[in-house]
Amino acid sequence: MKLMQKKNIRVAVLDMNDGVTNQGMRCIREILNQYGEANHLEMEWDEFDVRQNLEIPGMGYDIYISSGGPGSPLESEGSEWETHYFNWLQQVEAWNSNPANIQKKFVFFICHSYQLVCRHYKIATVSKRRSTSFGVFPVHLLEDGKNELIFEGLNDPFYAVDSRDYQVISPDAERLKQYGSTVLCIEKDRPHVPLERAIMAIRFNEYMIGTQFHPEADAIGMSMYLQREDKKKSVIEVHGEAKWASMIEQLNDPDKILWTYSHVLPNFLDQAVEHL
Repeated sequence: MKLMQKKNIRVAVLDMNDGVTNQGMRCIREILNQYGEANHLEMEWDEFDVRQNLEIPGMGYDIYISSGGPGSPLESEGSEWETHYFNWLQQVEAWNSNPANIQKKFVFFICHSYQLVCRHYKIATVSKRRSTSFGVFPVHLLEDGKNELIFEGLNDPFYAVDSRDYQVISPDAERLKQYGSTVLCIEKDRPHVPLERAIMAIRFNEYMIGTQFHPEADAIGMSMYLQREDKKKSVIEVHGEAKWASMIEQLNDPDKILWTYSHVLPNFLDQAVEHL
């Protein structure tokens, strides 16, 4: 999509990292910068520290991106920051359901945010995994996923960066129908393993979508980051040298993370900007 006229697009980035240093916020900023330059748009954004400082955006933004983050998506239930967060979500829902508001608000939820919203809507079960999922993994599209705009241009399966101790499983068909939600893709199907496959993305409604994986993960930047001596050491200590080497190899494969990075969030931004 090429727009000949410079237009201002206002984006709110909800930082869910609770003050923990991470690569995700850097990657989101870079995607917004790159998207604006490629499409002749002025991408203006503000960042809101939700968990540490109880910061929540108002309704003055066109697009909202809610980041991943550390910790349990279950233990925060009833906390002050989470109450503020879901109040914001209800404001977005109210705005979008009001026919007088012609321009709707588009929202993308990443990893931790995705788990929180799944728990909030009670459309699936959020539970702790037996072991941490960390690495680059194939993601398999379901029928609704094959027709989903944000996955346009991706292969089936496509590859994504996964980093989580929790999972979304056991979708509730009645609740999905109630909200008009659709399950889009699942983690690698392994018939020989007697464990339910995690749901890797859900379209919650026409304007809100979320992924369990990290579509913002920048292959080149992440590869450099993981090869830093301190980070390399910490990954090997937790996950082993074979896992570290596998991640480096797959991050450098142009058909994997680089391809996902250049399609998923840009496709979402295309959809939101075309609406605006």
